[in-house]
Amino acid sequence: MIRLRRLGSKAEAFYLNPDLILAIEATPDTVVTLTTHTKVLVADSPEDVQNAIREWRASILAAALPTGKRRNDAGLTLVRGTAGEPPAQEPRR
Repeated sequence: MIRLRRLGSKAEAFYLNPDLILAIEATPDTVVTLTTHTKVLVADSPEDVQNAIREWRASILAAALPTGKRRNDAGLTLVRGTAGEPPAQEPRR
């Protein structure tokens, strides 16, 4: 879930499942359209909403990775092998 703030005098915080987001518009207020076609006005900028979604998805993927995997400089996991096959063992030195 991502934390957003409703547009209004109190800027009330609420949590939203980002999988329900269909579109994000700046009109100039940020309008989040859900898959149910409900529109929500939020105080957060479209870029802030997008960054929150990206961070949430990255956290889900990071939690799904087994520990001990090597990563390259871009943060991608390095796994050898083809789809459906387990990664090859590293030779012992």
